[in-house]
Amino acid sequence: MTVTWNDNVPIYRQLRERVVAMILDGALKEGDALPSVRQVAADFQINPLTVSKAYQELVDEQLVEKRRGLGMYVVDGARGKLLGSERERFLRDEWPALLERIQRMGLDAVTLLQPGEHKENEG
Repeated sequence: MTVTWNDNVPIYRQLRERVVAMILDGALKEGDALPSVRQVAADFQINPLTVSKAYQELVDEQLVEKRRGLGMYVVDGARGKLLGSERERFLRDEWPALLERIQRMGLDAVTLLQPGEHKENEG
């Protein structure tokens, strides 16, 4: 499995984001086991300590739990908790800059919500 990592963000953070995305997308459901640290390390050719650090962040955020001898599992309520925190983060960190760019380009809601190709308005 070939993965391109962003050099500007630590790999463990990117791995955490991948797991979060899988939970939000429903690829990992509440009660599902996460792939083992060894398996992820082998698949992505990264250090097992990097995988452990990413998983530990998810444990610290109470999104997954460690079951002794069994591995890591997505906890009940993880998706709902993530939806709330990810929406809040988007509105606080990403939306203001996006809105400013939309306004700068003179786009409106009707144009943005149209399905299909957007054509430049040469006025």
